[in-house]
Amino acid sequence: MKFATTQYVRWDDIDAFGHVNNAKYLTLAQEARFQWSFVQSKARDEAPTLIDMVVARAEADFIAPIYEGGRTYDVVLWVESIGNSSFVLQYEILGDNSVVHARVKTVQVAVSLDTKKSRPLTDAERDFLKQYLDA
Repeated sequence: MKFATTQYVRWDDIDAFGHVNNAKYLTLAQEARFQWSFVQSKARDEAPTLIDMVVARAEADFIAPIYEGGRTYDVVLWVESIGNSSFVLQYEILGDNSVVHARVKTVQVAVSLDTKKSRPLTDAERDFLKQYLDA
């Protein structure tokens, strides 16, 4: 299953070249990830919220520039893989007619809030992630 949300691109996200600045694509992915992991799980009264995760890696492929701010774009995300203490998310940032503007990939690592070190994913976290595993 994939998770889809809409994210607002602001006018000040546009840089001197007249398109959305590259760093803003990671912000769009981050906002979608927050909605997916925290808001959606809380809204459905499900655990976990995945708030004790850090991004260990982020990469983006810029496919088609976004030239227009002041409107929304769709962000679709899914789980690519699940490891012992980490998981990989894939995202697509889509415009009109499902045009792919960017593909983003992040690796999240579960961290103990007490020790600040990586920890294994719990069974509940794995079960939640498996729902979004795009096999």
